[in-house]
Amino acid sequence: MNPRVLLALIIIPLGLVIAAVPQNKTVPYKLTAPELLSEVAERTQFVSPEVIADMLIKKDPTLRLIDVRSQQEFEKYSLPGAINIPLTDLLSEEYADILNQDVKMNVFYSNGSLAANEAWMITRQLGYTNNYVLEGGLNYWYETILNPQKPSSVSSDEEFLRYDLRKGAGMALGGDAEVKDTQDQAAGPSLKPAIKPVAKKKKAAGGC
Repeated sequence: MNPRVLLALIIIPLGLVIAAVPQNKTVPYKLTAPELLSEVAERTQFVSPEVIADMLIKKDPTLRLIDVRSQQEFEKYSLPGAINIPLTDLLSEEYADILNQDVKMNVFYSNGSLAANEAWMITRQLGYTNNYVLEGGLNYWYETILNPQKPSSVSSDEEFLRYDLRKGAGMALGGDAEVKDTQDQAAGPSLKPAIKPVAKKKKAAGGC
């Protein structure tokens, strides 16, 4: 797909989402449109399913999965340990401390990448740094982790290795009691983005 068309498919829905969410009256936007567009083009916000599977298997305490779908969709199915913040509630003050912090690596996900990427763009425009997007969303998660397709007989050794790793990760996350300890390394070394510190919030002066 033409890169310009791809960016248009991402940026145009962002305007619709911003129009739908509650008006932001307290937090100033910190990124200009060109700055945000540059980050979108670099695609550094995306985290692969393999990395997320690795973190889940290892019970990495720094990972926080955020499902931006509706509550109804979340209750039907969600990733292990995920919390639900519907996209239209993203600017609610009750979620500010979750989205703007330097302890957890937040990873947005939805069925595909679009809604989660919109959530990332909104939080980046607010200047938040520790938010990412699950590449491909739940659809790609199912294809790569829960139901990976076995390579053809003419595939490379690398493709077979990737398949074995994905299959091992899927078995571990599916609760298979026969999973061996070696599958804790199914997704290889952790490639998660570094958590970036954010400026500490100043306490209000004065008082009784």
